[in-house]
Amino acid sequence: MEQHRAVVIGAGIGGLTAAVALHLGGWQVTVLERAADLAPVGAGIGLAPNAQRALDVIGLGDRVRDLAAWQGDGGMRAPGGRWLVRTDATAAAARFGGPLVLLHRATLVDILTSALPEGAVRTGAAAALVDPGGDRSPARVATPDGEIEAALVVAADGIRSAARHALFPGHPGPRYAGCTTWRVVVPAPERPFAPHETWGAGRLWGTQPLKDGRIYAYAMAAAPAGGRAPDDEKAELLRLFGDWHHPVPEILAATDPARVLRHDVHHLPDPLPAFHGGRVALLGDAAHAMMPSLGQGGNQAIEDAVVLAHHVGPAADAERSGSAPGPRPAGTAPDFVPSRDLAAYTADRLPRTTAIVRKAARTGAVTLLAARPAVALRSTLVSAVSRFGPGLVLRGFDGIADWRPPVAPARSA
Repeated sequence: MEQHRAVVIGAGIGGLTAAVALHLGGWQVTVLERAADLAPVGAGIGLAPNAQRALDVIGLGDRVRDLAAWQGDGGMRAPGGRWLVRTDATAAAARFGGPLVLLHRATLVDILTSALPEGAVRTGAAAALVDPGGDRSPARVATPDGEIEAALVVAADGIRSAARHALFPGHPGPRYAGCTTWRVVVPAPERPFAPHETWGAGRLWGTQPLKDGRIYAYAMAAAPAGGRAPDDEKAELLRLFGDWHHPVPEILAATDPARVLRHDVHHLPDPLPAFHGGRVALLGDAAHAMMPSLGQGGNQAIEDAVVLAHHVGPAADAERSGSAPGPRPAGTAPDFVPSRDLAAYTADRLPRTTAIVRKAARTGAVTLLAARPAVALRSTLVSAVSRFGPGLVLRGFDGIADWRPPVAPARSA
């Protein structure tokens, strides 16, 4: 076993962030991605200040903040256009220490891969955990080219994680959340609009600007699992949202039916007993898949990545030795003890993400209320709360967006 070899299974946002953080900590990193290329599944992703501060640790936070497009007002609306809540980008940034940044997932993938050595990411490389290993034995991962031994395996293999099932075969796994989502990226409409999220009866629509001038729009609706439109998903969106306020009809008119992404929502409401086993660490959706109602799925995966690297890398070594952390010489091995360091990772991440998974589920249930009296009461309560100031609305993200990583930022890359 190479004492400083880490294998990351999955080249999603969390896996790539972990790869960068581990690489900067002196690990020799190999990322194994089943897909033939890194074209990301998805459209946009919102990075809150907590994820941006995590990216600061690996020197990439400023590159993300430069892509912030939300300026001025925004908020929550009713389908007819009435504003239920008005929020302000400046107030949100002041409360949480930074802006909300909406960007295309492909852009974030490019930022992350640019910080990795050439050849670190292997596409078309389906991987399977053969043995999680232990303090005295390596982990083993099967690939199309044979087995790899590793000192550390990062399982970022998504909500259907095979690694999670191998570590915890008795866990019930993901559960359907009762709703499906759609996502599109289109050119901006001619008439201006304020960024918004609109809540209807069992339905939700959001329209947000991207830095490049395009618009990222997303929708969610209560639906049976596995459903699909009888014609196409654009037609389904028109049936559900076509008579909603501006700019929803204009966004739908500009939508290419072939580019509408639809995915059922699954989550892990039953927390795992741990986020590790042997030399394997679970990360992102593999560990704590959540409903998208707080916009924290990718953010929590990024947090996982830098906290994991903290516990297995030079920052952790420095804490144990009492010295100040600093750059690790190339090729040197971290002082890594799986039973100790991965238990510390679990202790840091499991309570926080369990709370956020539960909060996302509660928020999702409120979002998807369908009975008219319940929807009317929800709108009344939300409007009443907003009259006391945007701080009361933003308070729902206290303890989430204001999170800070356990290690100091690196210089911007």
